[in-house]
Amino acid sequence: MGTAQVGLIGAVMLLGLVGVPAPGVPGTLLCWAAVLWWATQEHTSLTWGVLAASTGLLAVVQVVVWLMPARRIRDSGVTYHTVVNAGAVAIAGFFLVPVIGGVLGFVGTLYFTERVRLGGGHRTAWAATRRAMRAVGGSVLVELMGCLMVAGAWLGAVIAG
Repeated sequence: MGTAQVGLIGAVMLLGLVGVPAPGVPGTLLCWAAVLWWATQEHTSLTWGVLAASTGLLAVVQVVVWLMPARRIRDSGVTYHTVVNAGAVAIAGFFLVPVIGGVLGFVGTLYFTERVRLGGGHRTAWAATRRAMRAVGGSVLVELMGCLMVAGAWLGAVIAG
């Protein structure tokens, strides 16, 4: 497989990661499709193992996300724009400070966005952040971390050769 094709697969994977917090974008499906594309081109036991593990993990993630109440998002007053921004910063944070950076980036972005949006001080912004985390954080972070684990496994397998 050439470098250009691996780069395209990586671009699809990145698009999937960015699409996870965006409503209506099938981010998880894009991440899985990128691994499927890679596995069908490489035909090694490593690629098929990564595909099988990714399929199992993302299936479990979808069940967990589906069971988490989505209605709480609408009732909390959190805008989807805030969720998308927090998700993008969480992705960058995950790679800058592995694993924990994703959570810190998500929570920090929610806090600062709510502080600007509400125009209040720390107390009101922190209360809004807690409400938002209860409403949004769980399901988005579960899905995002599942996709990040798939992306990490794929990247590790590509580097391992």
